[in-house]
Order: sequence, then C-alpha cells, then structure tokens
Amino acid sequence: MTPAATPPGTTGPSTAPTHRRTTEAAARLAQAARTGIPCAPVRDLIGADDIDLAYAVQRQLTQQRLGEGGRIVGRKIGLTSPAVQAQLGVDRPDFGVLFADMDVSARSAIPSGRLLQPKTEAEVAFVLRADLAGGPLDDTQVRGAVAYAVAALEIVDSRIAGWDITFGDTVADNASSGLFVLGDTRLTLDRFAPVDVPMTMQLNGEIVSRGSGAACLGDPLRALAWLARTARDLGDSLRAGDVVLSGALGPMIPTPPGSVVVADLGPLGSVSATFSDEDPA
Repeated sequence: MTPAATPPGTTGPSTAPTHRRTTEAAARLAQAARTGIPCAPVRDLIGADDIDLAYAVQRQLTQQRLGEGGRIVGRKIGLTSPAVQAQLGVDRPDFGVLFADMDVSARSAIPSGRLLQPKTEAEVAFVLRADLAGGPLDDTQVRGAVAYAVAALEIVDSRIAGWDITFGDTVADNASSGLFVLGDTRLTLDRFAPVDVPMTMQLNGEIVSRGSGAACLGDPLRALAWLARTARDLGDSLRAGDVVLSGALGPMIPTPPGSVVVADLGPLGSVSATFSDEDPA
C-alpha cells in the first residue's frame, strides 16, 4: 500500500534508534489510554507502513498490560472487510490482543467511560478447542481446532485523535481494540457455514450496516487461518481456549454514549450492546 502522507511539520519516521522510537510510540499511546485524551498519530516515530516496528510497539504495550495484571484471552483480527478497509484507507488485515477485562458480555451496559472514540462492528467469533501452533495450519486443521462459534460485537476504539490512522498507527495501537460482546448461541461448524452468515446491524432501531461472512477475507475461517499462520510466524501461536474475533462483516458505525446496537447474524442469532449514557468507567 502507499504510505499515507506524514503529518505537517514532519518528514517521516524519526531517525532515532529503533528501540527509542518504539518506546516513545508506546508511551504516547499508553498516556492516551490512561488519560482518556486521544494523542497524535505515531507514524512520525515508526512510519506509516513498517509492520515490524508497529508490532514491536504493540508487543511493548501488551507486556505492560501483562505486568499490570492483565490476562490474555485471545486475539482480534482487524481490517478484514473491504468496507472497513475503505473507511480507514488500508488494504491488509492486522491483529491485536484481547484481554479478559475487554469482555463486557455480562454487563448490562457498555461502560462508555472506558472508551475514547468507539465504533462498533458485527463479527463471527471462534472459540478454540485445540492449539494452532504446529502442522500445516491448513483448512482441515483450522476447522478442527474450533470448538464453536458465536455472534459478536467488537467495539473498536482508537487512542489516536480523530481516527487519523495509517496501517502502522492502528497495529501499534493494538489493532484499535476496545471491548467486545459475545452472543449466547453457540454453534459447531457442522451446523452452519461461517461464509454464508448474513449480518444486519441496527443502531437505535435503524439499520446502519449490512454484510455477510463472505466480506471477512472471503470467509471468517480464512481469516482465522491467516491469523494462525501469522501468530505462529511471530512466535506467539493461538492456543486452546482462545477467543478469536474474526473480523467485521460490514461497515463499522460510531457508537457514542447512549447508543443501542443490535446485530442479527442469522443462524448465530443476535447480539446486542447498550452504551451507558454517562461517561464514568
């Protein structure tokens, strides 16, 4: 992809040593998360399209969360839908880490105060029953590793002001992760085909997004296979018990405080989220 233009007053990534640049980028994003004040993009430090540096920043932030007591429960795949890629001006998938406290399925209301600039998208989520580490990671192995699938809402968020992001910015920012909600209907893969799942999403009673499983890299299972191979190549394979949000089935929509979102995913049933009116976390 063609790198996005650098911000005014910059000429591209800093020439400072790599570790310093990734550390500065991680610190900028961490401060935004801590204060609730969106920050400037980090592409001035790591570039708009440098995959290695972007994931290095993401790993630093992940290690910080783990050091603070965070617990990883899975991964999210982002930028799988052509509609979302067009919205953000990118042309390839990415992934981020899911932490236990990001799962708000059991809450009566989404805590709007934990979010800066939330948008919501509907997805198929997989829960694994086997590791995806060794072997060919082909279609047969990937299908066999899935315990079941559920409907999901991913509440994406950006620590970067105005969602002014390039590929490097969003990867560094944990693939613009926020929170997620899992539906109640659990189906094994012998009972439905993820590629054929229809999706309709409503915001405050009005249909705002439509799509299907085919919009997710051609098939949500194909997205899962991509993630399995990519994660293994990076030395952090998927494991049994992981939740995997496989990617948007249609356009994401802004969901400020007070929003009510309901998505219907055909055989997987519906999943909903009500965002709190107030901002306290």
